[in-house]
Amino acid sequence: MNLKELYKEYDKLQKKYGAKELDSIYNGGLEDNPDVCFVFMNPTGRNIATNKDWRGLKAPWIGTKNIWDLFYKLDLLDEELHEEIKAKRGKDWTPEFAEKVYEDVKKHKYFITNLGKCTQLDARELPDDVLAKYLKYLKEEITIINPKVVILFGNQVSSIVLDEKITVGTVRRKLFTKKIKGKDYKFYAVYYPVGNGRFNIDKAIEDIKWIIKNELVNCNEKTHA
Repeated sequence: MNLKELYKEYDKLQKKYGAKELDSIYNGGLEDNPDVCFVFMNPTGRNIATNKDWRGLKAPWIGTKNIWDLFYKLDLLDEELHEEIKAKRGKDWTPEFAEKVYEDVKKHKYFITNLGKCTQLDARELPDDVLAKYLKYLKEEITIINPKVVILFGNQVSSIVLDEKITVGTVRRKLFTKKIKGKDYKFYAVYYPVGNGRFNIDKAIEDIKWIIKNELVNCNEKTHA
């Protein structure tokens, strides 16, 4: 199975659990061995790519601003592009601009996805049992892209993916290893950095920088020593 084949499954679940007038959102970024796979919760109608008339990427966070502050502060987004995003109203994003943003994501070697792909009109929290319907597909995504490390945002997503009760404040910088299709993958749980969790964005940035330094930078330095 490849990523595009998964889209069909996501669209079926959108009809069942999402807003009927909106499309599901898939994923975006480097699809071949990214440094990091970032896993958020689920998309909302604030993402203009959920509009059925949108003819561009159906990727996370299109037409929004705040999450790109996070990636910029992590040195995972070019400054000039960050300024363009901050100056642009959500409705003014075009498919071409969305492509430009995600080319920058690819350049910085990461991949963005949500556990749940069923778009809601608002930012309501989905029940655990609905998000759990997507778990097998997230695992499939991970095996397809083969990331070096997976970063999970928030208690709910982390608990479902790691299959144990997680409170991110008590597991900061703790490595979890999960086997998927016979291969061990590295997972970390961090604070959700946007919406109601925006007051935790500094803690999320602090922990993600630590994870990148310890799992990627230090690892690369040892490899080339």
